[in-house]
Amino acid sequence: MEETGASCSSLEPHVALARELLLAALEDLSQEQLKRFRHKLRDASTDGRSIPWGRLEHADAVDLAEQLTHFYGPDLALDVARKTLKRADVRDVAARLKAQRLQRLGSSSSAAALSVSEYKKKYREHVLRQHAKVKERNARSVKITKRFTKLLIVPGGAAPAQDALGPEEALERARRSDTHTFNRLFRHDEEGQRPLTVVLQGPAGIGKTMAAKKILYDWAAGKLYQGQVDFAFFMACRELLERPGEHSLADLILDQCPDRHAPVRRMLAQPQRLLFILDGADEMPAPGPPGAAPCTDPFEAAGSVRVLGGLLSKELLPSALVLVTTRTALPERLQGRLCSPQCADVCGFSNKDKKKYFYKFFQDEARAQRAYRFVKENETLFALCFVPFVCWIVCTVLRQQLNLGQDLSRTTKTTTSVYLLFIASVLDSAGAEGAQAQAELRKLCRLAREGVLRRQARFTPEDLERLELRHSTVQALFLNKKELPGVLETVVTYQFIDQSFQEFLAALSYLLEDNGAPGAPAGGVETLLRADARRCGHLVLTTRFLFGLLSTERMRDIQRYFNCVVPERVKQDALRWVQEQGCPGVTPEGMGETEALEEAEDQEEEEEETSFRLELLYCLYETQEDAFVRQALLSLSELVLEQVHFSRMDLEVLSYCVRCCPAGQALRLIGCRLVAAQEKKKKSLIKRLQGSRATTKHLPVSLLRPLCEALTDELCGLHSLTLAHCKLPDMVCQDLSEALRAATSLTELNLLQNRLSEAGLRMLSEGLAWPQCPVQTLRLHLLGLQRGIEYLVGMLRHSFALTTLDLSGCQLPVPTVTYLCAILKHSGCKLQTLSLASMELSEKSLQEFRALKTEKPDLVIIHPALDSHLEPPAGYISAL
Repeated sequence: MEETGASCSSLEPHVALARELLLAALEDLSQEQLKRFRHKLRDASTDGRSIPWGRLEHADAVDLAEQLTHFYGPDLALDVARKTLKRADVRDVAARLKAQRLQRLGSSSSAAALSVSEYKKKYREHVLRQHAKVKERNARSVKITKRFTKLLIVPGGAAPAQDALGPEEALERARRSDTHTFNRLFRHDEEGQRPLTVVLQGPAGIGKTMAAKKILYDWAAGKLYQGQVDFAFFMACRELLERPGEHSLADLILDQCPDRHAPVRRMLAQPQRLLFILDGADEMPAPGPPGAAPCTDPFEAAGSVRVLGGLLSKELLPSALVLVTTRTALPERLQGRLCSPQCADVCGFSNKDKKKYFYKFFQDEARAQRAYRFVKENETLFALCFVPFVCWIVCTVLRQQLNLGQDLSRTTKTTTSVYLLFIASVLDSAGAEGAQAQAELRKLCRLAREGVLRRQARFTPEDLERLELRHSTVQALFLNKKELPGVLETVVTYQFIDQSFQEFLAALSYLLEDNGAPGAPAGGVETLLRADARRCGHLVLTTRFLFGLLSTERMRDIQRYFNCVVPERVKQDALRWVQEQGCPGVTPEGMGETEALEEAEDQEEEEEETSFRLELLYCLYETQEDAFVRQALLSLSELVLEQVHFSRMDLEVLSYCVRCCPAGQALRLIGCRLVAAQEKKKKSLIKRLQGSRATTKHLPVSLLRPLCEALTDELCGLHSLTLAHCKLPDMVCQDLSEALRAATSLTELNLLQNRLSEAGLRMLSEGLAWPQCPVQTLRLHLLGLQRGIEYLVGMLRHSFALTTLDLSGCQLPVPTVTYLCAILKHSGCKLQTLSLASMELSEKSLQEFRALKTEKPDLVIIHPALDSHLEPPAGYISAL
């Protein structure tokens, strides 16, 4: 700040002298010449910018001198004035201005003469100064190099599910966000193609914005994209979308430069050497009518939606590099705008980096160690700390408890409870002013709610004045003040410390404000839920937080913190809403049945529906109330998730809901990825010197383990599990095999269109052969000729429960058929139905099955070439 102040002080005499020279020149003009000068100045365009006519039309000489220096800066203003005087045919005054400028300021004063290469250095230095520090959420500034903790980034997040990753591939998939990883974002692929658009996607609070700012800072420091990028610009999409009026891309670039002399036209002449970082692009609205087509000219003044839309679609500067951050997964409205994006998932902190964050935060080894040990022992809380914002809240609360000498004994399981704990710590620390802080928090919740409903993130001082929040305690704690340069004066705005926290407070407002009370916002919980969640993506997180606050324990906390009782009917409204989502025939309001059916056939609609179903499970998980979840799931006969690239949190949510599901429910996972990418670890110097001899092989981590453990819970009523097109690795088979030994309610297992290894088949067979295994129906549709199917056949002799086996689509060689028939003849085999539909059998195999049918006439064998092919028994479901 001192450097900036000194720089401004040294510039003031220069500005004053330029203004004096301009005024002297303009006062030499007659009224007619001054009028002509104003008209020519209106048409003067420097780097695509000109002073609006409204400021020029009635301006006198004094006003014009002020407007010129303010709009263009001192040196460029003199250049513009001299050229305009010549165009106005006042060449003698133009020559006199040039001579006086050389005499008073010298020939080297004009920064406008800087070349692009010279200005590049100046711009980098400016970015380093501007972004050296970041504001923490409590408004304290810290160095970005000190606070930034590396995140896990998995490249190719939007690519189709891969085959099961081997040890080396698994280690390659997840990388910590160091300089090497950032450099790889725009690397050429195997075919020599370089992505021009890269998307960093991840949930709220995961650290996408911080990572994007670190990329900008590292570029300015000379660590990234050397020889590739001359200029990089950081653009916060939400701020730009809320910016009134029209502006060109050139305007936005100038706003980020240290002065108004940037050679923007020459910079834009080489777009392939520009990088635009668009933070929070998921805020973009859906593409509008033809009149709102993306901008194609960087000097065209247009609304922010058109300018940003042009960058995203590559219709504006097609060869420029674009880095986009967005919440997971790509919203439909954004995906339709992007041109061939390369996606990468931001996965938050690794366990190692969580520890680093704690030690950086506390900056006191003893306190950091105590806080970290407490969180590490709380398994659920430790897992939640993979999200940097949650980690910050946890550290903030623990630091306050340590300062007060309190026992670190509170536990929590969900993001909602973590955020509410933060609210509690604020009220606890208020002491005698607790009542005032409580009242202010209620008003802050109302402000958050108004903003969420209007998709508004920035608030004016007038917004705060209206709710009597200006200069309040909660303003300093929950809102960040931002000062932006305006045309005539600095524009002050306020934003919540994190967008997800604004959405949490908005949800809290629904429970603090009685609908119909004086001054309360219009519309209650039911209004929020009745909004079509499939379309209103900006309300998703608010709805999730709402469910978290409706648990019995959280409602008691709200009553204790705010001295108010949340009506039970609110909880019943939420329950009814979930139950309605599972009712057949319920379509979005205003859509006919025929239209709904047509929409359902569209692939994008199916993806949207899957996303909505997963979000419903997140809402239920957030409650952590088993009875409520079980009652809500009663209306859903089956849970179907398709093409989901599961994160660990996704599986944690799904597993919890499966543990609570009522009797008779089914779960179908279709085309989902069930292998977790592992973090790439650096080898020690000794291991690198030893080479491959020091390496040890590890199987990829199975994401399915939490789900398999849920199947064995005594509360779990799941009766049918389908895994289709999921490419099950051996570790998944191992976890599933162990679950089959104790999952008392699971009577149907469908493994359809999967590739299983010989080891995987053996492990599954061991679980199915376990005496307590409850599975009665097994459908196994394997792709290609599978070795090891003999393990499965041998299991039939030991299974006490299995009565239906569907091997449709498998290939059975003659020796395997002979072995299968021998097992089926065994007295210990309980099988009643064998389906071989869609299977090619040799004549010898058909003869063996006919002989088996003669010996066991009660055995139903389904195959079109066999005499005994019968209609399947009632309730039989063939391949997916």
